[in-house]
Amino acid sequence: MTRAASGFGWSVKRAHGVDPEKGHGFIDSQRLGIEVFRDIPKDAPVVVVDAVWQYSHHVLAGLRSHEGPILIVANWAGDFPGLVGLLNLTGSLTKAGIVYSSLWSKDFTDEWALGKFEEWLTTGSITHDTSHVRDLPSLDESSDEVGLGRALARELLEDKAIIGIFDEGCMGMYNAIIDDELLNAIGIYKERLSQSALLAEMNRVSDDEAAAAKACLDEAGLTFHFGEDEETELTPAQVHSQLKMYIAALRMGDDFGVDAIGIQYQQGLKDMVPASDLAEGLLNNVSRPPVRSRDGARELYAGAPLPHFNEVDEGVAVDALITNRIWTAMGLDPANTLHDVRWGEEYDGEFVWVFEISGSVPASHNGGYDKSYSMRQPAMFFPLGGGTLSGVSKPGEIVWSRVFVEGGELHVDLGRGHVVDLPAEETQRRLDATDPQWPIMHAVLDGVSRDQMMARHKANHAQVVYAPDAETADKAVLAKAAFFAELGVHVHLAGDVAI
Repeated sequence: MTRAASGFGWSVKRAHGVDPEKGHGFIDSQRLGIEVFRDIPKDAPVVVVDAVWQYSHHVLAGLRSHEGPILIVANWAGDFPGLVGLLNLTGSLTKAGIVYSSLWSKDFTDEWALGKFEEWLTTGSITHDTSHVRDLPSLDESSDEVGLGRALARELLEDKAIIGIFDEGCMGMYNAIIDDELLNAIGIYKERLSQSALLAEMNRVSDDEAAAAKACLDEAGLTFHFGEDEETELTPAQVHSQLKMYIAALRMGDDFGVDAIGIQYQQGLKDMVPASDLAEGLLNNVSRPPVRSRDGARELYAGAPLPHFNEVDEGVAVDALITNRIWTAMGLDPANTLHDVRWGEEYDGEFVWVFEISGSVPASHNGGYDKSYSMRQPAMFFPLGGGTLSGVSKPGEIVWSRVFVEGGELHVDLGRGHVVDLPAEETQRRLDATDPQWPIMHAVLDGVSRDQMMARHKANHAQVVYAPDAETADKAVLAKAAFFAELGVHVHLAGDVAI
């Protein structure tokens, strides 16, 4: 960035230096971010450079009051996920109503990125191509899918739903918090839960119950990559704890009558117990180890998932809840999940995204438990370990989406896509270029280019759900659009969507 700026006759001044005691120059707290912005002239052009994941709230306060042009920049790379950080920050700025521009490049020597950078230096803004997005047109009143979506929406408004949130807010994702006033208006209410209560409930789960859940997974064919070193390898004791969390989450969900549940996991819990990923993946799958009420009288959420919104992302919560109801009503597998919009490259004439969630997907997305595996979460993130629910997402048709806040109102982007089957060596190359322990989806977004997706998408997460074929996927996305529209959510179609 510095070299590119100098090529256009500009010099760059870093707003904060490297802390010699910490050994790095990251803005690693909200307080530091506020202090850094005190020394930046209010009208100065500011570039926020993301080369790794960043916590948006560390810089949000300064950017809220800044009066000069703002540019958010990321490296186009998988190993250092600045792209994910950029998408979270731009989604947060969109929610906050802060004007910004964004840009991405491998090394800022390519003609496209340099041209856009010069545009910002000259005008203070960048105009990207977002022609792939259009507002929802009038819907066919006679369509069965439109009727279904509207009926389900009216049912939600009348009967209401509850999302259980274990400690709101995760990793600085301001964009992932939706105010109660917006949620309540579409029939969704929050039950705010404490992760400390989840830990207490885990301690009430018996060893026999956790062992029975493990036996179910063994019988289903899930492979655990066990070792002996607790500090660096996955161990049976870690998985045993994770299955207690799975049982505890279902019981607490039942206690409060929730329709979806979200565990924060990467703050607080990581220092207390193994990662929640295995529990999260199991919750999102129709087929999963049965869990009974404390008195043994009832099976909890029998024959169905309890939709889990990873990292307590409430945009995911709304999407998961609505998707679950539509797909269930249509007799389809309702298992859906978020993925990080991590990275991507061209392959065989298509731009194939690396969608990669940091820990777990429903096993049906991989083709079943026998095509899934569990690996230890990296010690850097999870010192107490814990297994993932990983695999390579099966080829097939998908509907992708994102619920977000803009202008104080709820919006949703809906798109269609397909998952491709890449050769094993290419899959491994992509895993090695990102995080090989995590589940991966080779996603192609129909009618949406790389740069269009980056310019428009309002979050680091995209929601995905499978359909058995293209015709069914088109019908399901129509029902989903009708559902959201009936709720009063602003619906936008992204790319090739047959509506």
